[in-house]
Amino acid sequence: MPEGDTVWLAAQRLHDALAGRVLTTSDFRVPQLATTDLTGREVLSVTPRGKHLLTRIEGGLTLHTHFRMDGTWHLYRPGERRRGGPDWQVRVVLTNAEWEAVGYRLPVVELLATADEARAVGHLGPDVLGPDWDVEEAVRRLRSDPAREIGMALLDQRNLAGLGNLYRIEILFLRGLTPWLPVSEVPDLRGLVEVGRRLMLANRGRIEQSTTGSLRRGETHWVFERTGRPCRRCSTPIASAEQGEVPYQRLSYWCPHCQLGPAPASSTARPPRPAGRTRYTP
Repeated sequence: MPEGDTVWLAAQRLHDALAGRVLTTSDFRVPQLATTDLTGREVLSVTPRGKHLLTRIEGGLTLHTHFRMDGTWHLYRPGERRRGGPDWQVRVVLTNAEWEAVGYRLPVVELLATADEARAVGHLGPDVLGPDWDVEEAVRRLRSDPAREIGMALLDQRNLAGLGNLYRIEILFLRGLTPWLPVSEVPDLRGLVEVGRRLMLANRGRIEQSTTGSLRRGETHWVFERTGRPCRRCSTPIASAEQGEVPYQRLSYWCPHCQLGPAPASSTARPPRPAGRTRYTP
């Protein structure tokens, strides 16, 4: 599933291409909107909300889309060959005189009244990259379930919106904590959240996502998707294991030496060290 910075960048590009322009055609390829025609309406804005996209359209309408695992938006000039996938994967097309926006494999495509947007996104916590960001509120929501594993609490969009698997794994490494540590035992919850925001702010304007400061191939992440490879700090093999209940489980990565706290047994992991102070603060 795309991280919030990927959705933020997609929203910026769609906004630049669509906002302030009148739609010359619209094509919805989902049953519930098959007869909908937005031709002649102006697109007012494209706004990200966590991992959701809200395309506001003249007449008090909002097109709500979500990428989930495989969805994506592509922009083309009129007449340009589409490269986002076969036509049967297209879910929506919005066209103006200069651009064609094509949504592929979007699992969520719904048209709602702009006044009713809260029905789609009102449950979300503070948006890590949004104007509503409130670190104190995010921390309060995280602390409301002190026994929950911090790795899963960070993924819960009701606590803070936009943070995904990559960033939650990387910030836990940077703070020296395993994903299985209970929220109540995190030494500096606010500091943890702020590291995540800093990383996402640094990456939101580009396709590449780096948490190490390097954009070189193979050097962009500390532990994410590096199972069995040596830790960049201590050379201990990086461990990985599923975390969470089906169907919400995610693959977690950690360094058994650099990160403190509980962790499941792993063939690549040394016995976990007890939780305590953080080992590293960027």
